[in-house]
Amino acid sequence: QVHLVESGGALVQPGGSLRLSCLASGHVAIISTMAWYRQAPGRERELVAQISSVNNIFYSDSVKGRFTVSTDNTKNTLWLQMNNLKPEDTAVYYCNLNMGSRNYWGQGTQVTISS
Repeated sequence: QVHLVESGGALVQPGGSLRLSCLASGHVAIISTMAWYRQAPGRERELVAQISSVNNIFYSDSVKGRFTVSTDNTKNTLWLQMNNLKPEDTAVYYCNLNMGSRNYWGQGTQVTISS
């Protein structure tokens, strides 16, 4: 079993920065894929950034050049550095871990961008 806990969500002004963290505990395989998703009110949950099991990195077009995703070598921690934040980044951000047929989610952390 795997338990994911996100932290770092906050209220930030447009143009500001924020760093989200996801701590994974339990039996986490080093080949697992980890990702950040977000869900805004009235919208579907969307993939924001992903590090695959072979360490390929994907970013959604809306965050390219502004967000950076990273992990430690054991994939026990997932980070999302968010810069130049925009009001449209406001959402609940979720950490996701996939190990083949097993898929895990964190509880989510609220990020609000407002002036």
